[in-house]
Amino acid sequence: MQYVTEYRDSAKAHDLALAIAREAKPGAGYRFMEFCGGHTHVLSRWGLADLLPENVKMIHGPGCPVCVLPIGRIEMAKSIALDHHAILCTYADTLRVPAAHGESLFDSRAQGADIRMVYSPMDALAVARENPDREVCFFAIGFETTTPPTAVALKVACREGLKNFSCFVNHVLTPAAMQHILQSAPQNPNAPVLNGLVGPAHVSTVIGSAPYEPFARDWAMPVVIAGFEPLDMLMAILMLVKQTNEGRHEVENEFTRAVTREGNRIAIALMDEVFERRESFEWRGLGSVPFSALKLRDEWAEFDAQKRFDLQEIHIPDNRACACGAILRGEKEPFECPLFGKVCTPARPIGACMVSSEGACAAYWRYAPKSRLQAKENHNDKH
Repeated sequence: MQYVTEYRDSAKAHDLALAIAREAKPGAGYRFMEFCGGHTHVLSRWGLADLLPENVKMIHGPGCPVCVLPIGRIEMAKSIALDHHAILCTYADTLRVPAAHGESLFDSRAQGADIRMVYSPMDALAVARENPDREVCFFAIGFETTTPPTAVALKVACREGLKNFSCFVNHVLTPAAMQHILQSAPQNPNAPVLNGLVGPAHVSTVIGSAPYEPFARDWAMPVVIAGFEPLDMLMAILMLVKQTNEGRHEVENEFTRAVTREGNRIAIALMDEVFERRESFEWRGLGSVPFSALKLRDEWAEFDAQKRFDLQEIHIPDNRACACGAILRGEKEPFECPLFGKVCTPARPIGACMVSSEGACAAYWRYAPKSRLQAKENHNDKH
């Protein structure tokens, strides 16, 4: 197939759904977690969950880069703009995430901070060139997908000698989060029982399929990397059901048109040149996760905003009424949060999962059928 519309063919989707129903054994359970916010939105947007048999359930994991950013890191970014009077540049969704006291970076702008939305780190470099008498900081977030562009921007800044440019690095690593979910499950009575993992699409185009092989080998966990279209997702689910039935645990690649085993070697080399792993990093909902995030290597320390502005790590607990953490761990669905659709909406989000275009709550708000919203009402009535 060559065109996007071919991956949205309703007749083929119907055939795949029937194939899944035939493969799913009555009385067996199939619980698969996707680690990509894009997959969460594909499932909701196209109503794919409603095509699956009742015993095949998709569980949403910590696959939204804005959602997993802890409140403390946002407060540190605020300090760069408010206390150090630097120009802070970041992506749009990051500006809207509620932090301490429910205040976002947008609220900091209202207090006089110079905070600007950019589409790429190169836009932040342009701001630095245009304001040579101001400190300009790029608030870098995201998984492996957005890490190489940050590395490129830093190399350009170094080559041009931009002394007023720095990066507040918050890039996180998908395989580390997947491992944390599996490792912590035995100690967590609320953790979902998983039969397989859906590997992310964009991340896998960068890192390849090889990093998921330990999950199949060491955890006996089937993994299927899936693309972002409806037929991609249904095919990946079918492949996972077949692996489960056959007692196999392998890494399979449904997204062969974009993902290889080795990944993008140029992008990987760029990341390795500029970044190294942190010993530990806090994730919203997951807590401290070892070797799950990146920091600048010592050779790039002059561009490290955390060192330039002497930023101290801050830990701030999430809003206790918000179920965002449990949703990111796969323990709850969005409609099980008592705030969902009431005080928490995309217009006035309480939790990060309602903010991002990859957040599970945003997906449910936009695409969830009335049946799920009714289930929410019934759930909240019981509790």
